[in-house]
Amino acid sequence: MSLYDDAVLVLKGYEGQPELRQAYLDHLAAHPDGMWKACHAGHITASALVVDPQHDRVLLTLHRKLRMWLQMGGHCEPGDATLREAALREAAEESGIAGLTPLPGGPVRLDRHPIPAPCHWHFDVQYAVLAPPGAVHEISDESLDLRWYAYDEVAGVADESVVRLLDAVRARL
Repeated sequence: MSLYDDAVLVLKGYEGQPELRQAYLDHLAAHPDGMWKACHAGHITASALVVDPQHDRVLLTLHRKLRMWLQMGGHCEPGDATLREAALREAAEESGIAGLTPLPGGPVRLDRHPIPAPCHWHFDVQYAVLAPPGAVHEISDESLDLRWYAYDEVAGVADESVVRLLDAVRARL
């Protein structure tokens, strides 16, 4: 099964956000290359919010280009077999943490947001992953900083999309 086929199956099985979910499916139907950064009409991305083992903090990255505190995530790559694997790969690469475990149940939420030209949209499929006990993070080339934030601190540093993701993750936990 291709990554495109996996994305369609994952989105068809996702039960939340029906209008946005349909927009993702319509985009993929209209753009067979919609999984890849080269699709200038917009493309699917995969991200994951890293949760500590005690379930009371999340790890955010200060994104190098955007200079915003965000969850880990990014573009799908040809070696990714599934969206979940892409999100897990991105989270491990950007956090430096090995042994992350995805929360069961598939994506936690969807978030479509505009991006600078030449592309137009990121159709982000958002997951949550648990860090193993004693995990030590390491800043990647894509980050200016990494920091653990208590749930009640997130709204003070991150934008509404991260707050909505955190709320969805807490509901899943």
